Amino acid sequence: MVVLEKIKLEKHEFVAFGWKDKVRAIIAIHSTKLGPACGGIRMWNYSSEEEALEDALRLSLAMSLKSAAAGLNLGGGKCVVIGDPNKDKSEELLLALGDFVQSLGGTYITAEDIGITSQDLAVIAQRTRYVVGLPEYMGGMGDCSPYTALGVFYSIQTALEFLYGSPSLLGKTVAIQGLGKVGGNLAELLLSKGARVLGSDTIEERCEWARSRGVEIFPPQEILFQPCDVLSPCALGGVINEGTIPQLRCKIICGGANNQLEKDEDVYLLEKMGILYIPDFIANAGGIISLSVEMEGNFTLERAKERVKGIKERVGELLRIHKEEGANTLEAGLRMAYARLEGD
Repeated sequence: MVVLEKIKLEKHEFVAFGWKDKVRAIIAIHSTKLGPACGGIRMWNYSSEEEALEDALRLSLAMSLKSAAAGLNLGGGKCVVIGDPNKDKSEELLLALGDFVQSLGGTYITAEDIGITSQDLAVIAQRTRYVVGLPEYMGGMGDCSPYTALGVFYSIQTALEFLYGSPSLLGKTVAIQGLGKVGGNLAELLLSKGARVLGSDTIEERCEWARSRGVEIFPPQEILFQPCDVLSPCALGGVINEGTIPQLRCKIICGGANNQLEKDEDVYLLEKMGILYIPDFIANAGGIISLSVEMEGNFTLERAKERVKGIKERVGELLRIHKEEGANTLEAGLRMAYARLEGD
């Protein structure tokens, strides 16, 4: 992949642009203060290069916050690829992406995200060693989404305990927007603890799979507005905004999607509605936490699960700051992250 240019931005260390045939890729590095920037490759049919760049910038920032708040010695980065993964993804392209990652010399460590699988990473790894989340037969951990779901599950339990005095899910209703790898795993965890689970997805096969396990399926345009204890966005970002917030009928928002708020100021609207928001970069850190275990070597399921369990303590600290210091939950989460990002 030809690297066209590498530029510095005010709030990011740099952004690199690459080109392979008709496919464009962008790697955004927000911070490497705590360690190499880590974040997945997202392949999406963006409407423009500007939209892709904005997504890369937002997602790389989210990765910095996520790793910092989780206590990891990793920075934040993201690669986005403009293209349809069902039509434009090829071995040649994946090899080119490996070259692109390698060209940054370890500043950026990549992983999977929307449109990219662990099997794709195996191809990318032919051209770079800066990749994690590889298939198990290559010594990696494979798909990290079950760990992301586990972290969201623990976050929901902690939020319920804060609000209701008990972490029990028995009889509680959780609405999940997006029943992909994270949302689907989360649904199974919730159902196993006696929760009533509502769900939606734009892909019918996912809905059928979830229905067979006991999830009540709703049209995608209706799921956000169902009466529930917990709303869990697990698809794309920006769904919590000034247009949707007045229609919400939940007590808690806690999900696996990145950048759930369209803008930071939306947290004030949630407060006025009496809705407790658990920032996504706190709740959905299970994936990067599990990847950090792989980076250490000798990955085991038990070690990863035990490390992800620490999210309970971080959500607890978030809610303590919220209650005792009067900060909204987003501000509390940002304090936790920037204490490390801006510390000496």
